[in-house]
Amino acid sequence: MHVLVTGGAGYIGSHAAKRLAQAGHVPVVLDNLVRGHLQAVRWGPLVVGDLADPTVLEQAFHSYPIEAVLHFAALAYVGESMSAPADYFRNNTTNTLNLLDAMRNHRVNVLVFSSTCAVYGNPLRQPITEDTPAAPVNPYGESKLMVERMLHWHGEAYGLKWVALRYFNAAGADIEGELGELHDPEPHLIPRVIGAAHGAIPALEVFGSDYDTPDGTAVRDYIHVTDLAEAHALALDHLWKGGAGGIFNLGTGRGHSVREVVQAVEAVTGRRVPLRESGRRPGDPPVLVAATGRVRTVLGWQPRHSTLPTIVETANKWHLANSAASIMTLNAASIVALRAASTAAADAASIAAEDAASITQR
Repeated sequence: MHVLVTGGAGYIGSHAAKRLAQAGHVPVVLDNLVRGHLQAVRWGPLVVGDLADPTVLEQAFHSYPIEAVLHFAALAYVGESMSAPADYFRNNTTNTLNLLDAMRNHRVNVLVFSSTCAVYGNPLRQPITEDTPAAPVNPYGESKLMVERMLHWHGEAYGLKWVALRYFNAAGADIEGELGELHDPEPHLIPRVIGAAHGAIPALEVFGSDYDTPDGTAVRDYIHVTDLAEAHALALDHLWKGGAGGIFNLGTGRGHSVREVVQAVEAVTGRRVPLRESGRRPGDPPVLVAATGRVRTVLGWQPRHSTLPTIVETANKWHLANSAASIMTLNAASIVALRAASTAAADAASIAAEDAASITQR
């Protein structure tokens, strides 16, 4: 089927698009290319534009026979959300409502949503089950929780079939080396540790060394991005076959501290990682570890690549083979050209559709 992949030029979305293509589907990527990359769109067509613009959504649904949606498009940095909450609610929540309107207008009622463990806030018990009360401590998590509530009520009122996948910490790079993580600036721990090991940054800043954890640093459940992509394909198949939707955690059930990640990177690279300790960041919980029984039982999902050594090895291989200066970078002129080409294609499709309708009427 043709599947609309919003944010499909980004880190996780591009891996999911590849997995869809491997399953025989056609991923139609919709991305504004602000934080996504043209070179990551390899397995299907690209519509350049923003979910804030209803005409872009109309273009995508009018130009392609979309039957389902994987929704990744979002701002996703906890620290940034604390200083710019309006941007997060506008981009993550309001824009999703635009997407849902377009889906309803075009009678598309299957959606897999990229959610986050940030909805849980600072839970009292670990590991975290899907029944743990949601209590976000940052606008990023709050914006995603609001979308989950919208999906629930759209299901009740309009028959939307949906799954929300609450990721823990996505990490690593494509097993075959075709895709990887490249943000500018890079906020995520593992690529930053690797960058510090190779001298790309002077030192890794450790935010908080006085948490109530075994070594004082924050603990997270890291999941390989290829395993995340597989979960989306399984969720789509589950919904398409009439399975019940809902919320699923995606993690491994095991946490690793910042210092453990540093040790893993040092073991893989053979290089020392320089460290600089700083205070805690606002909005950062001390421990986030997933209980994953539901997704394993209902979707039959198993994380096959999510050991810390495998995550670090694939991420390090990607880092050595690619650089921000040479790969996956678009300048403003390229984006303008892409927008023009995308608009022209939509206009051509619209004219063709009108001609066909005219012939049918005659």
